Amino acid sequence: MDNQLFEKELKNFLDNEGRLISYPSKLKLKIIALFYLASKFESGKKYSEKEINQILQNWHTFEDWAMLRRDMYDRGFLSREPNCSVYWLEDNQPTIAMFGLD
Repeated sequence: MDNQLFEKELKNFLDNEGRLISYPSKLKLKIIALFYLASKFESGKKYSEKEINQILQNWHTFEDWAMLRRDMYDRGFLSREPNCSVYWLEDNQPTIAMFGLD
């Protein structure tokens, strides 16, 4: 999926600047929102927790970057050091099929 498809699927959840205004309750849209957010990070780059939080803050308006960060980690979009000091995009990003949503 690409950003245009993400944005089309999430049209009711994005403001005019492309920020999530709420976190979808339906699983499929929630997962698509995570794909959308993952697209805002650079592959191969290491991020501090503060940098992850800042990027997430820039791409949503409901002020729960910690929940988004945890969900991205729990669902395999992000990896991190055990002490949570460094994060990065997983080399093998999840697919829609992995969630049984294709």
